[in-house]
Amino acid sequence: MPLGLASLVLAGLAGLYFRGWLVLRRTNPMEASARRLAAMATGLAVLWISSCSPLAMLDETLLTAHMVQHLLIMLAAAPLLLLAAPAAVFPLALPSSMRDAAAGVHFGPMGRKAGAVVTHPAFCWLAGTAAVMAWHVPAIFAAARSSMVWHWSEHASFLAAGLLFWWPVILPWPATPVWPRWSIPLYLFFATLPCDVLSAFLAFSGRVIYPQYLSAARPFALSALQDQECAGALMWTAVTFAYLAPAAVVTVRLLSPPAAPEARLPYARAVSGSGRGGDSAPKPENTRR
Repeated sequence: MPLGLASLVLAGLAGLYFRGWLVLRRTNPMEASARRLAAMATGLAVLWISSCSPLAMLDETLLTAHMVQHLLIMLAAAPLLLLAAPAAVFPLALPSSMRDAAAGVHFGPMGRKAGAVVTHPAFCWLAGTAAVMAWHVPAIFAAARSSMVWHWSEHASFLAAGLLFWWPVILPWPATPVWPRWSIPLYLFFATLPCDVLSAFLAFSGRVIYPQYLSAARPFALSALQDQECAGALMWTAVTFAYLAPAAVVTVRLLSPPAAPEARLPYARAVSGSGRGGDSAPKPENTRR
């Protein structure tokens, strides 16, 4: 995919989300928060920086730049996009017929079963880990360097794996917890281990793993081996902070006194525009005795 076309796709997604956000703001202003809009804008901007900016050109000559791309996609763009509640906002930008069709698929039995499988924490953990490990296999890495199709498939798989990996942690609508929240710090901690092994291998192997960089131009006076060591150190540092920081936040929240329950938007009604799946807002119970 040419960089110009990729930029247009990202701009189109931004416009579509903003349109849906405006609809949500008219119907449920409490849920159309500026924070969600900012999360989507920032997430799409990070995607553009990692895939369409001059940084995308540097990955041909620097493994460190290549690593920065993947870390930005998985550790920054993916969680930011989920924080924007895209499944609740994007459908609102569609015509009502398409919105109803999408809601019918999502809330139908097949949609529910498929969603339960792909958003299960075990599947999400394996997807995130497998994407990182597989694309660093030298033969697969070389294929992504030599083919534009494979290159964009690599970026797409990192984004998809990142969205899946962060799904059980962030729980965007319509997610519901499958595992207890105390398991999330363990989920994140164990996810650091395969990345630690890979980053240590890159940093301490003592030889260049990807020979493509031996013949590449060497900017910043870095040798191919030094570049690889920097990439490994960057991966170890970024993954450690990106995974363990939210684990600490979840732990603190679990140990804090419970907060008062908040009223939630019946998103199913907002998305479908019909009587299916949460047709009406919850009504207060009669407390008179």
